[in-house]
Amino acid sequence: MMRPERLAHLLDRYAAALELYARQWCAVPEDVVQEAFLKLVQQAKEPDNAAAWLYRVVRNGAISAGRSARRRQQHEAKAAFAADWFSVDESQRLDAATVTAALSHLPDDQREPIVAHLWGGLTFEEIGRLMESSAATAFRRYDAGIGDLRRRLQWPCPTKPTA
Repeated sequence: MMRPERLAHLLDRYAAALELYARQWCAVPEDVVQEAFLKLVQQAKEPDNAAAWLYRVVRNGAISAGRSARRRQQHEAKAAFAADWFSVDESQRLDAATVTAALSHLPDDQREPIVAHLWGGLTFEEIGRLMESSAATAFRRYDAGIGDLRRRLQWPCPTKPTA
């Protein structure tokens, strides 16, 4: 097990340089460096060359974090521009950026079933399992979220009378 003084020395000596090194691959270098030091502390025996070991772990973690962020951004971009899902007809088309902004204001427990159902194609039973609730609860949260979106977007409900 690594002595606290040794860990403090390695942190002081390498943390800033490792963050700079990780920044070339990801936007969260601090997190990657912190994870690397946690992995170092968990080692049964300190590596022979701790600095080289840290650089390798940081490099791998930063590349992985960068790839993950790019995949997430691509997925979010595709979802944000799926405005056709919200259009009633061409004259009343909703703007994807406006819908995305409105979605971001919903509570997580309402936004999650909307995204999972509309973009993910999941059933309410599947969403219920995902959210650790019943299908009925998942539907109620979905319905409440859709109602909130309609109010935020001032979008009339085609099946319900408007007041």
